[in-house]
Amino acid sequence: MKKILTLILSLILLTAVTSTKTMAFWGKKEKKEKLVVWLPPIGENDKVIWEPIMKEYGEANNIEIELEIIPWENYSEKYAVGIASGQGPDVGYMYAEMFPQFIEMGAVEDLTPYLTKEDYDKYIYIKNGEMMGGMYGLGLEAANPAIIYYNKDILASIGEDVPVTWEDFIRSAKKATKDTNNDGKIDQWGFSQGWGAPYFGDLNWNWYGFLWQAGGDIFNDDLKSVKFNNEAGLKTANFLKDLKFKYDVLPPYYMAQTNKEMLQTTFGPGKSLFSIYLSSAAGEILDKSFPDLNYGMILSLEEESKGTFASVDQLVLMSGAKDKKLAFGLIEYMLSSESMTKFHKHHPRAPIVKGEPYQGDPRLQQIIETKVGVYRPLVVGPHGEEIYEYLWKQLQMMMTGEKTAKESLDEAAEYSNRLLAK
Repeated sequence: MKKILTLILSLILLTAVTSTKTMAFWGKKEKKEKLVVWLPPIGENDKVIWEPIMKEYGEANNIEIELEIIPWENYSEKYAVGIASGQGPDVGYMYAEMFPQFIEMGAVEDLTPYLTKEDYDKYIYIKNGEMMGGMYGLGLEAANPAIIYYNKDILASIGEDVPVTWEDFIRSAKKATKDTNNDGKIDQWGFSQGWGAPYFGDLNWNWYGFLWQAGGDIFNDDLKSVKFNNEAGLKTANFLKDLKFKYDVLPPYYMAQTNKEMLQTTFGPGKSLFSIYLSSAAGEILDKSFPDLNYGMILSLEEESKGTFASVDQLVLMSGAKDKKLAFGLIEYMLSSESMTKFHKHHPRAPIVKGEPYQGDPRLQQIIETKVGVYRPLVVGPHGEEIYEYLWKQLQMMMTGEKTAKESLDEAAEYSNRLLAK
């Protein structure tokens, strides 16, 4: 009897435990898988545009997507800290200067195994994702070149045509720099170029295009040394320095403002003949804030050749992504013709995938579609961020008069070559 009672009690206990486990299983809310996406502010109110697109993908795949918009000022540092601490994103956005260090760290996934033959035909800027022996990104932000803006009314008032060469540019800038109200002070400037940015992003407008126009470049072909301090680089640096110290066509606050700020404070209000910044600023800044401004756009001046900067920034799959298949699927969904049509409706740009309509500035459509060889991105080279940051600081010292063009370039080249030799 005692044995039977013990058996009955054991069965009751087993049933209770099993029931409790079953209840716990069915009562527990299964947590959704989450993808984390890090993007910079490509335009204003990006979250409002991206979140509905990401929500569609999340609902279709029963996952949660967390989007974080990171300011440009500490963008790369945020990645470095996040990856080092294991708190980085699943999907991210990288520009050319960022790639080398993160590829070398093994933090960015090679997309080659994920791509199909159709993908190579679908993505317009796919070739720009090929770097350092792999395919490390798919272009998201492209065909937005640096543009020299010019004031048509000022140009007409000085009797000049739209400049073609550096010589034309200098002559027009000198004529435009004047005291227009006869109070004894210069109040109209030839070129509202800003050198005050705290980080190297303004090399995009102040350096690369002019260097390419002079026939120069940053790296030697083997990417093991730099050549921006050669004859072409020195010619470029002296051209830029002379704009201030020989021709005095820059506003006196040139070291206090960025190029974007110069566009807003000086060119937009009609106080300068020339300015230089992104082509998208035409619609996003000038047309909105200065609707009466009569201006035109120059893609590139010409010295030895033509050239201007246009980034091809990429969406990347991070190696730390928990579900790489889902994360890559999100990249493809973000870059689909349907998604990009929605995004470019708010931030007008040229298409980055075939099948997407052109929604960029109509004044730039012919330039974008026919001048691809003139606007170009940077070559991805080792230690890019360190090299460009040091070069920017050296050029800033040149533009304050602390160093000669040769001293600045030679010191930047020496520093760069030490890094590349490691």
